[in-house]
Amino acid sequence: MSAADRQHRTGGRRLLWAAASGVLAIGGTSLLYAGYDASAPPPRPPAAAAVPIAPPATPADPAAQAADPAAPPAPAPPSEGPPPPPDAPPMRASIPTRIRIPELGISAPLARVGLDQAGGIDVPSQGDRNLAGWYQGGVTPGQKGTASIAGHVDTAAGPAVFYPLGALPRGSRIEIDREDGSVAAFVVDGVEVFARNEFPTARVFGDAPRPELRLLTCGGTYSRKSHYSGNVVVFAHLVP
Repeated sequence: MSAADRQHRTGGRRLLWAAASGVLAIGGTSLLYAGYDASAPPPRPPAAAAVPIAPPATPADPAAQAADPAAPPAPAPPSEGPPPPPDAPPMRASIPTRIRIPELGISAPLARVGLDQAGGIDVPSQGDRNLAGWYQGGVTPGQKGTASIAGHVDTAAGPAVFYPLGALPRGSRIEIDREDGSVAAFVVDGVEVFARNEFPTARVFGDAPRPELRLLTCGGTYSRKSHYSGNVVVFAHLVP
């Protein structure tokens, strides 16, 4: 096992511990809020973009339904369509250098970030609106576990790198360029907005049995007094 592998496996354990203890809760206005009072708010994810939490219901037994007319009808068979892309095997550790989201026209360099004074994931300086931050306390994108990237929704100068994140459709592709020349490709499973005081830390940052990715920015409603009311979170997993 290389030194990088050992370092980021340890980092993944730290991230899991922090998530379980609530240290990484996204909530403080200092985390992702940048103070830009835009005339139009950032896009909100449509209801159809939410991540499915529970598996589909098991079809009802026709014999049982015949015996009990009050039983709910069996669901219709699923419509035909292309199968979802298969999961990809984990990649070796390699520092991410750029994020690309073709669906939104995003192509931005990545800085390394840690935790802010409130214990939340920090973000890069507001000096560069087209810059996102990879949380270096966790795994690198493509490794087994949950990698996290945060970015501003706006700054005092206007919309920033993750301004359109709420409009990202399920099934979209996210590409992460890595220092070793490889590209970690992810497919979006869903996008959700969470209220600041109800942020599901373990669900967002908890460890995963496969390589997964989270993108985070501010979201919800905005007011000058309390700033943004929540956070937009993109859930994605590694594909070939």
